[in-house]
Amino acid sequence: MGDVTYLAGRLLVATPGTGGDIFHRSVVLLLHHDDDGAHGLVLNKPIEADVEAVLPTWQEHVVAPGHLFQGGPVGLDTALGLVRLGHGGAEDDLGIKRLFGEIGVVDLDAPPEIVMPHVSSVRVFAGYSGWGAGQLEGELEAGAWYVVDARPGDPFMPVPEILWRLVLRRSGGKIAWLANYPEDPQMN
Repeated sequence: MGDVTYLAGRLLVATPGTGGDIFHRSVVLLLHHDDDGAHGLVLNKPIEADVEAVLPTWQEHVVAPGHLFQGGPVGLDTALGLVRLGHGGAEDDLGIKRLFGEIGVVDLDAPPEIVMPHVSSVRVFAGYSGWGAGQLEGELEAGAWYVVDARPGDPFMPVPEILWRLVLRRSGGKIAWLANYPEDPQMN
């Protein structure tokens, strides 16, 4: 198969033509990617529901806007906690698993008072985005996504609605111009 580049820890930014409610103008953080497929979380689709509705003990610990986020169309009955790790180690003993850099996932059954001294940010997602073997590669070849570098604060953006434009702008080059792409190109 030659040299394979796995994209865990990077962002998928939907091209203007990528459709569907969840993926339209979405920014997806890839949590895992290998020959068997990939999965990640849509970072910029808050749901009009507070975390308290499903995980009351976590509400006071999540970053603004304090809502649940739809991580994707798969497994909407499951919740995943994404965290930005602070200083210190031994995360696995605390119900925290480091994925890459400062980003990890937290066991939402763990008591927040044990976890919070070790993290600086928490966001809770309902569902996730998943791709089977070769599916993401096919979508990339078809031009559905731009692959860009993630920054540690991206998953915890307090105004997630601006993330798509922000990531495009900071990427520079030709894709930076797409940050100004109109919602409806026919209105241009």
